[in-house]
Amino acid sequence: MLKLEKKQVKLVTVAIALFFVLGIVGLALSQSHLSYAAGASSQSNIGVINEQMVISQHPDIAKVQETMNAEIDQAKKDFDAKTASMNDQEKQQYYSQTSQRLSLKQQELMAPVLDKVRSAIQEVAAAKGLTVVLDKSNVVYGGQDITDEVLKKIGASK
Repeated sequence: MLKLEKKQVKLVTVAIALFFVLGIVGLALSQSHLSYAAGASSQSNIGVINEQMVISQHPDIAKVQETMNAEIDQAKKDFDAKTASMNDQEKQQYYSQTSQRLSLKQQELMAPVLDKVRSAIQEVAAAKGLTVVLDKSNVVYGGQDITDEVLKKIGASK
């Protein structure tokens, strides 16, 4: 009978240890669920914006496009004039140089517009208490859309 009691004691000890481990696991899971819920509630601090639309409607973009079109037309004229006596390899090299120059010119012209747009985004986000703003194309669901407010801030007409 003493052996039977030792078996029962071992069985009770194992059962208590099992309940203890399951309790700890359950507690850990419930805590991780609470932190996930807290993270989900902080999504209200995330803004989304259609940045390409804002850039395309910026008041200065027409001037940038006009200047860029003039640069492209001039580059075409220069290319035709200078490559008339060049072989194919020289034409390709000159074309690459011209493309690089036009790309740098576009970056130079777009930099002030992009700075103004990003500044407006930061101002609107700060006013709304947003800690993160993502481009709308990268967001599947959620976030507070601030596109209209930024458009108003930069003075764009819809």
